[in-house]
Order: sequence, then C-alpha cells, then structure tokens
Amino acid sequence: MLFLGIAILIVLLLIAGFVRGGQSQTPPELGLIKGHLQACPDKPNCVCSESEAVDKVHAIAPLAIADWQALRQAVEGAGGKIVFDGGRYLHATFTSAVFRFVDDVELRLDVEQGLVHIRSASRVGHSDFGVNRKRVEAIRARMGVNRP
Repeated sequence: MLFLGIAILIVLLLIAGFVRGGQSQTPPELGLIKGHLQACPDKPNCVCSESEAVDKVHAIAPLAIADWQALRQAVEGAGGKIVFDGGRYLHATFTSAVFRFVDDVELRLDVEQGLVHIRSASRVGHSDFGVNRKRVEAIRARMGVNRP
C-alpha cells in the first residue's frame, strides 16, 4: 500500500512538473525600460546586475567586457538559444532538460562604462535553487573575465 501511495505521488509530481514546464513556454514582457534591464520580481528566481548591491538575493556583478561576438558565443556555449540580438541588447532562452522550463537571459551593453549588464530569470515558479546565478557565473567563466 505504501508503494502505491509513493507511485501515485511521483506520477502527480511529474504531471505538475510537465504542466509548469508547458506554462513557461509563453515569453514574458522583456526588454529595456528607460535604457535599463527590468528589475527582478519579488521572488528569488532572478538575478540582475542592475539590482541594488544591497539586494543580496537579486544583485550580481555585470560582465567587464564589451566583445559582443564573444559574449554571444559564451551564451550559446552555456546552452542558450539567441532569440534577439540588437547589437547592444540580447535576449536568449535556456530550457531545462526534464520539464522543459524556460528561463530568459538578457544582456545590455553599456559602452560608457565598458560593461555588459545581465539579467537571468525563471519564467515560472518561486525559487530556482540558484540556477540563474550559476548560469550568469558560467557565462562569465566562458568569457574568461573577472568581476569589474
């Protein structure tokens, strides 16, 4: 009887995961607002280099580079699919293997500061277990750059 209960629970969790994965297929409103990346929502499933440094949940360092083509390669090498590239703004998506959850990564070139601001956010759910922060650090590592 215990085995049956566990089996039913696993099936229900799998169904819920696939439903949430399907919900994440609809892209949110993205893009720049007054020339800056959008702020993270009040959930711990987003990081953004334009968040206030005191916001330890969302804040992350920008990339200290301006080589746009190398950045594109780093994003794709980390598993991203480039959706839009306007030369100073880039939007890419990352899809998880099992449930097909889609996360959005946005980059904004700040020529004056010699930085690329980055935002990585989950489309659904509350927590991401640090996936977005790790993704930004993986892109940073692929670029071979340190924090500014």
